[in-house]
Amino acid sequence: MSIGWKEAAGGLGAAALGAAATIGVMGGVGHGGSGAPDPKATGEIVHQYLLDHPEVIPEAMDRLQDKQTAQAIDANRDQIETPFAGAVAGNPKGDVTLVEYFDYACGYCRQSVADVDRLIASDPKLRVVYKELPVLDGAISDHAAQVSLVAAKAGKFGAFHHALYAVLAPLDDAKTDAVAAKLGLDTSRMSGADIVNEINANLAAGRSLRMSGTPTFIVGNQLLAGAVGYDALKDAIAKARRATT
Repeated sequence: MSIGWKEAAGGLGAAALGAAATIGVMGGVGHGGSGAPDPKATGEIVHQYLLDHPEVIPEAMDRLQDKQTAQAIDANRDQIETPFAGAVAGNPKGDVTLVEYFDYACGYCRQSVADVDRLIASDPKLRVVYKELPVLDGAISDHAAQVSLVAAKAGKFGAFHHALYAVLAPLDDAKTDAVAAKLGLDTSRMSGADIVNEINANLAAGRSLRMSGTPTFIVGNQLLAGAVGYDALKDAIAKARRATT
């Protein structure tokens, strides 16, 4: 996930101005004759502080980005955490939901399969929602995503998901279709409105949350980009769980 420098600087500047105004009120600095903060003096305080302490800028930008991410997740939470048909694993009534946006053409997603499986096995209160995000290999990714959702509707998502990731890369339609045939899936309706709408909604959520690629994990108000590994995901789940208690 990325954020524009101008956007970040605008938010950072507003936050710094507010903080400096508070300092001015408490310390009697930067006031006009009316007792109100003097905008020019406040701006000078902010400017000089940032020049003297440039190390605070990256931290402030990270905090701003985290805040904006949390707001975007909250605004899209229903769509994010609602699984398509059977594209869900773990405890269906779990107290924490981990959402993975993935692409079958993604090697890092393949790498993360074992981590997610381990989390499910070790955490009986975890619910995992899988979201198709076919963004890496055009029609090949899209075809695999559509067939995967057919598998989900047939109650065979887990079997398809693991079988296709077990196939040697690179992905192609023939490999996807071979896995589908082995599982007895009827792919004649893989372009149905419900499947197309699900993929489009996931792509829209990806744009809204400025996802930079796959895999992307969401848990609570946290977004983790890339194959971050079992420990990082476990820590994020624990943090989300603490926030609900």
